[in-house]
Amino acid sequence: MRLALFQLDAGEAPRLDRIGSLLRKARDAGADLAHLPELALPGYGAGVEALRETAAKAPELLAQLADLVAETGVALALGLPVLQDGAVRNAAVVLRPGHAPATYAKRFLYGDYERAAFSPGDAASPLVEIAGLNVGLLVCFDVEFPETVRELALAGADLVLVPTALPESEGASFIARHLVPTRAFENGLFVSYADWCGCDDAFRYGGLSVIAAPDGRALAQAGESVAEMLVADLDPSAFADVRAANDYLGELARMRANAS
Repeated sequence: MRLALFQLDAGEAPRLDRIGSLLRKARDAGADLAHLPELALPGYGAGVEALRETAAKAPELLAQLADLVAETGVALALGLPVLQDGAVRNAAVVLRPGHAPATYAKRFLYGDYERAAFSPGDAASPLVEIAGLNVGLLVCFDVEFPETVRELALAGADLVLVPTALPESEGASFIARHLVPTRAFENGLFVSYADWCGCDDAFRYGGLSVIAAPDGRALAQAGESVAEMLVADLDPSAFADVRAANDYLGELARMRANAS
């Protein structure tokens, strides 16, 4: 799989036509999948009312995004508010040509702003197949809990997509440069972490988007303050030796088998 991750400038208003141009840029780079940040529509710091209004319009927006995906032939993962069972959720959505959208609702909400806008999700991510890889979803703060990535690894994920809105902070560099690659290493899978940079009316963001490999290496990493596209080729077979040397999942399975 070829993955195109877009770190976006929060100072530029998110729009459908802009996402269309990003998908065409990903297509021109030969990508199978484009990955955008948390709440790419309407923007993370748009405010509680705007987030709720976007959730109400989510079916229409998803239909328009599906048209862009069909036009370009590039799958799309992004953050979007949605309504589920009457509640507004902070969701990650994957759209693939010829398929219904796959949606995951963020389970670990971060801070008072998110808790005012959203209800937490209560279900694990679905797995979808893209270019031969099993792909799962998390959102931002979710990835900082080791159990969430391990859950997807045990379900058979090869790649975990994490739309995020990592704020500028003392801990931001550690999360992006160390914690996220550790999640990849300890589970023997790829993790793509797509962040905002710059600032909107409410927040300043840390950037440092990263595509991490199963050996913990950053296949591509963005800077702190510039919008950019990261492109990486994801080939699980290239990391077979790493998985064999550090077979954490296999050891867990053996331990559980022995305990039973």
